[in-house]
Amino acid sequence: MDGSERGAAERMASVPLASEIEFLTVRVFVAGTRLANERLRPIGLRARSYAALAMACSDVPVRQRDLVALLELDPSQIVALIDELETAGLVRREPDPDDRRSKVVEATERGRKLFARARVVTASAERETFAALSVEERDTLRRLLRKVVFPVGD
Repeated sequence: MDGSERGAAERMASVPLASEIEFLTVRVFVAGTRLANERLRPIGLRARSYAALAMACSDVPVRQRDLVALLELDPSQIVALIDELETAGLVRREPDPDDRRSKVVEATERGRKLFARARVVTASAERETFAALSVEERDTLRRLLRKVVFPVGD
């Protein structure tokens, strides 16, 4: 950050908006997503497709409607996202054994390998986005945000 950017940041940090949690989390989200997209682009992913692939690689069966809820996207956006990942050979849709009307999204072996590479990329982007925080502060922030996002059993 050069001197003029630092001066602008100092001035803006004193406005009331700069103390609102929603504003601050959106700013961090935008900066982090921009950096993640930049870093993921060479391996053919974006933050949204990475998130869907990450869920498909988890040990928890993930249904398309779970992705709608978790990623807070319109169902048609999730369908398009999964179509894109499926066309790339990264995921497949399987019938949900508990509800034949639903589809479970599972990663393919190729998807798991790409996810492993992407995870290294996103971890690096996360460290850069949160470079102003110590490891302990990042862990505390992660724990607090999980408590807000997933208010059960934490």
